[in-house]
Amino acid sequence: MRIFVTGASGWIGSAVVPELIGAGHEVTGLARSDASAAALATAGAHVQRGTIDDLDVLREAAAASDGVIHLAFKHDIAFSGDFQGAAGADRRAVETIGDALAGSDRPFLIASGTLGLAPGRVATESDGRDERDPETAGHMSEGPRIRRETARLTLGLASRQVRSSVVRLPPTVHGDGDNGFMATLVGVARATGVSGYVGDGSNRWPAVHVLDAAHLFRLALESAPAGSALHAIADEGVPIRAIAEVIGHHLGLPVASVAPDDAGGHFGWLAPFIAIDSPATSTLTRGLLKWQPTHPSLVDDLEKGHYFH
Repeated sequence: MRIFVTGASGWIGSAVVPELIGAGHEVTGLARSDASAAALATAGAHVQRGTIDDLDVLREAAAASDGVIHLAFKHDIAFSGDFQGAAGADRRAVETIGDALAGSDRPFLIASGTLGLAPGRVATESDGRDERDPETAGHMSEGPRIRRETARLTLGLASRQVRSSVVRLPPTVHGDGDNGFMATLVGVARATGVSGYVGDGSNRWPAVHVLDAAHLFRLALESAPAGSALHAIADEGVPIRAIAEVIGHHLGLPVASVAPDDAGGHFGWLAPFIAIDSPATSTLTRGLLKWQPTHPSLVDDLEKGHYFH
């Protein structure tokens, strides 16, 4: 198939593109910079210059493809404080691609997340599909609310003859080269001299290796039924204290609890996330697509040492 991928040179996309090409698919990746274009060409993909704000580009590329995987998101803007603006741009991109694919029965996948999907209990693929779910009941800020609505919009494209799927990723998609939450925690530990966790550190985060996530995207592209919510979850829930202990061991730093009131000063922008208990399961996904993670778990990957180079 001819697959159009946004975010093709990002952390997830850089694993998804070779996974697709290795399975015989032809990939065109959206590139907003010369560096991204060069990386895609080196990987064996075609290059479509543009950004997710270029709606005409997205429309034409989607219409010319046999399927679309949408991974791009304005993380730089989101982390600078305009999460609502980044979520709005994402929503417009999804609407544009959905319109281009309507009536075609072609696959359309987007990336979403599991963090906060069902706080305090194990989230399943059935969660987050209803606008009356607790996570949209008033305590979510505008940006995250828009992202959840965008995911539901994508699932709803099934009624317009689009084979749509939402692949929910855990807060840490780990591997050599990861610059996300795990790398940030290592950086915080180095800067503060303490490998910390909030409270007793028993709150859990799910995780998946980036190569296992990429494999799931391909399986979903090829065979997921329309309207599928899928979980790219290998580790159902790793206690944050266990993560802090591995980091402390490798850096030779003390491991200590940080009081909730002090979390903002210690963890910076990561503070609102680090204390969330948000385990998730992928039981339904594994049964539906015969997906089986084979790469190292989060703790085993941390023990390899590449996060500490």
